[in-house]
Amino acid sequence: MSDPHSVSGKPCIICVAITGSLPTKENNPAVPITISEQVESTQEAFEAGASIAHCHVRDDEGKPTSDPERFARLKEGLERHCPGLIVQLSTGGRSGAGRARGGMLPLRPDMASLSVGSNNFPTRVYENPPDLVDWLASEMLKYDVKPEIEAFDLSHILQARKMADDGRLTGTPYVQFVMGVKNAMPADRDVFHYYIHTVKRLFGDDAPWCAAGIGPQQIVLNEWAISSGGHARTGLEDNVRIDRDTLAQSNAALVRRAVDLCERHERPVASVAQARQILGLRAA
Repeated sequence: MSDPHSVSGKPCIICVAITGSLPTKENNPAVPITISEQVESTQEAFEAGASIAHCHVRDDEGKPTSDPERFARLKEGLERHCPGLIVQLSTGGRSGAGRARGGMLPLRPDMASLSVGSNNFPTRVYENPPDLVDWLASEMLKYDVKPEIEAFDLSHILQARKMADDGRLTGTPYVQFVMGVKNAMPADRDVFHYYIHTVKRLFGDDAPWCAAGIGPQQIVLNEWAISSGGHARTGLEDNVRIDRDTLAQSNAALVRRAVDLCERHERPVASVAQARQILGLRAA
C-alpha cells in the first residue's frame, strides 16, 4: 500500500526571486538590475525549471522603486521571452511607501506578494499597517491578482485565515514561510513544521505552501520544503552565494540547485501549466 504522506511524485513549484531591493553588483556581479538584465536572467532561470518569477524593479541609480512603468516593461519582457511564466510582482515596503507599493497592481500580474502584518527587519520595522494591507488586498481582488501571503510570523498565517473568512481574500491562499531574516523568524525546524500544521489545519491538507530562506538558510529551507511536500523559492534576491566561499553565477544556478533537490526527493519540477493549476490561476 502506498504511503498517503509520501511526497514522491508530487510536482514542486520553483519560484525564482531574481533581484529584490538590496543586493547590488558589488555583492555579486550576476545580480540583474536593468530591465534587460532581469529579463535575460529570468529566461535562463525559467529554462532551468522556475515557473514563478518574483519581481522587483530598480531606478536608473539601481535603487528600489515601485514605478509602474518599469514594472510594465519588465512584465512585458517576461511574458514575451518566458511563455506561460507566472509573473509575481512585489508590493514590498523597501520599494515605496503607502499606496505607492501597490501602484503596479492595475497591470494585472498573475500574482503579487502580500505581507499581512508587521515584523522586525535587521535595522528597521517592516511596517504593514492594517489599512494598507486591506487596501492592497482590495486592489488584488479588483484586478484578479492572486496574493502570495508572505508569512514572517505565525500570526500572519492566522491573519490570512481571518481575511479569507471575511472576504478580503478569495480562494485558497498561497502562504510562503519566510525564515532567516535577522530579528524576525529564524530557520527553526520545529517552527517550520508547526507552520505546515497550521496551514493544513486552517486551509486544508491540499493547500499549497512555499518556503523561503534568507542567505545561507536558502538551501536549508529549499531542502525542508521540497522534502515536506511544499514548494520552494530561490534566487539572488535572498542569497547571492552557492556556498560560503562561492558566489552564485546566476539565478539559474540557484534554480538548478533546487531542481537537484527535487530529483533527490523524487519530485518532478512543476511545469508552468501544472503550477497554474496548483495555484488556481488563469491559463496563460
